[in-house]
Amino acid sequence: MIQPVSLGATLYVPADRTDLLQIATGGKYPHLRSVIFCLEDAVSEASVPTALENLRLLVTQLAVMDEAAQTRPIILVRPRHAAMLRVITSMAGADQIAGFVLPKITAETLDEYMDALQSDEHCIMPTIETREAFDSEAMKALRSKLLPIKDRVTLVRIGGNDLLRTIGGRRSKNRTIYDGPMSSVIANLVTTFVPYGFSLSAAVCDNFVDLDLLQEEVELDIDHGIFTKSAIHPNQIELIHNVYKVSTEELISARAILDSKAPAVFSINGAMMEPATHTDWAKNIITRSEIFGTLSVSAKILSSA
Repeated sequence: MIQPVSLGATLYVPADRTDLLQIATGGKYPHLRSVIFCLEDAVSEASVPTALENLRLLVTQLAVMDEAAQTRPIILVRPRHAAMLRVITSMAGADQIAGFVLPKITAETLDEYMDALQSDEHCIMPTIETREAFDSEAMKALRSKLLPIKDRVTLVRIGGNDLLRTIGGRRSKNRTIYDGPMSSVIANLVTTFVPYGFSLSAAVCDNFVDLDLLQEEVELDIDHGIFTKSAIHPNQIELIHNVYKVSTEELISARAILDSKAPAVFSINGAMMEPATHTDWAKNIITRSEIFGTLSVSAKILSSA
């Protein structure tokens, strides 16, 4: 099972490109932790045969390469529909694919995709990007369908651009996704899925030039408890990973909370620490520090009681 936070910035790559092998082996983007080779919206109908052949060649090549799979980014594939998923899972070398990003998933369409999977070895990442996202009962129905297969669900992805399309909108170039109608939708998805053990992946930021805007948006993702984010351009990868680093103060707090000898309530730098309620947060901080590193910000324990 893939640890969701380990995905980091997941780069979307149209599968009709000619450099899939360089990306999949880590040669083109060495800091890339995960990649989605997309055969859906990012590929035109006319280019689908090329994209499928590219993917077939890629998994065949990966299957016979000497490099350890651990050095590669996590390879995910987004099929166009359930029938295409069935074709992909039957390819020789399909075991080189860690999992599948399932597009436009609802409680009604999930079964078709699950039936198309040829084995239990692949994880799934259902994507919420249809008008059902605005219907709390529809989201609860989807959650109910996912709960029995939760062990296979690495995370649930939020398709921000498609959701905006359903209301005739598009991302503002100068504002985060939280500065508009998607803010309440994302908050509702968090409260619908996260308390039941599901992780979420944040929507892409279309503006890949304004990195200050991207940083603000990733910080807001984290405030919502969302710790992976799709990237549409390679220059977004390093910044997203840098924002996922933890401060020294956070790390000190996390370690203190997880200390078996910690009191029930204590304070660090004027903030209350309560292991009974902050343990999950602390574990996430430790994991992020191990994967992404620590920022050089000093902190000290001021008092405990």
